[in-house]
Amino acid sequence: MHKNPAPEDLRVFTVVVRKSSFGGAAAELGTSPAYVSKRIRLLEQDLGVKLLHRTTRRVAVTEEGERVFHWAQRILDDMEQLLQEVAVTRREPRGLLRVSSSFGFGRRVVAPALSRLVERHPGLQVRLEVFDHLVDVAGEGFDLDVRVGDEIAPHLIARRLADNHRVLCAAPSYLARHGTPRAPADLPSHDCLVIKERDHPFGVWRLRSGAAETVVKVRGPLSANNGEMAVQWAVDGRGIVLRSLWDVGEHLRAGRLVPVLPDWRQEANVWAVFPTRLERSAKVRVCVEFLQDVFRQDGLGLPSTGGAGTGSV
Repeated sequence: MHKNPAPEDLRVFTVVVRKSSFGGAAAELGTSPAYVSKRIRLLEQDLGVKLLHRTTRRVAVTEEGERVFHWAQRILDDMEQLLQEVAVTRREPRGLLRVSSSFGFGRRVVAPALSRLVERHPGLQVRLEVFDHLVDVAGEGFDLDVRVGDEIAPHLIARRLADNHRVLCAAPSYLARHGTPRAPADLPSHDCLVIKERDHPFGVWRLRSGAAETVVKVRGPLSANNGEMAVQWAVDGRGIVLRSLWDVGEHLRAGRLVPVLPDWRQEANVWAVFPTRLERSAKVRVCVEFLQDVFRQDGLGLPSTGGAGTGSV
């Protein structure tokens, strides 16, 4: 007679499937590979089926394991929803909230805001991970992705956190040596600091001025997959950069960078993106509302140390 599987075993199993590795699952769960192996073994015994094929390199899911994986996600989501419904009645969200973002924005803006969030809601545990690529929120096990950029898959829910756009700028020393572009068509003849970061197509700048739009292909002697390095190169006089106001605003105010083609810009608003299954999640709602208020009060500079109230999603 089969036993009902333990929720912890289902949780461990879903992480193993996502990571395709016992070691990767153990690292995410903060436990040992031996513990993960034990939970999977007990789950297979309880269900009476083989869930995984194990090799020295990776773990593959069996046909039965695929079915169990989908049911496990549904069961765990229902349990999470139950806990969140109870949390709503207590008006205090609890549990682990996994958040992803990009390197620069995550470090400079999202991390300080989340620090204030857990101070406001001590029942929350927040795990922030930053990446240089666009995250598959549901597939990689995140509850929320805080992203800059307006291209969002239709199967995800998105809430705007703040208005933002990217601007062209360069150091006065660069413009003194190379001249100032008069139109977007001049950019390909300049040293442009190209960034491969998350949703940015490499070397392609899409710009808007009022109702006019243009796409320019740019290049230069320096490129990177990190925006902070590109901004520093721009400050050093190495070329023209296209970056968000939150990233270059301080340099513009100090005169270390100056606007280039100020009538042209690239829309890049800030969004909270999460799977449809978490639409009613209390902890996601509270986090989104908190970030909206922080960005509304503080802008997209580094958040101040003051508190923030709650608004509506």
